[in-house]
Amino acid sequence: MFGRLGAPEIILILVVIVLLFGAKKLPDMARSLGKSARILKSEAKAMKEDSHTSAPAGPPNPGEQPPAQRTIQASPGDVNSSRPVNEPSDTTQR
Repeated sequence: MFGRLGAPEIILILVVIVLLFGAKKLPDMARSLGKSARILKSEAKAMKEDSHTSAPAGPPNPGEQPPAQRTIQASPGDVNSSRPVNEPSDTTQR
């Protein structure tokens, strides 16, 4: 019943979207949606890489150097809004 969308239904949906949001705002909305998707994809990739490379955390050694700061960018290629971030340390004791 709802799984079969033909060309007339898709055209009707697109016309309603254009009427609701206006033709001038649609490119900006699509651009921001694409930027958000790129950020989400890059963050998911970074989390996957971090989970594969991180070792189980043991108790910190007194002479051990703290981990270096990482720079997280707002979007790929955007260097104006990047900022250094301190990684949270595990303070739980067992």
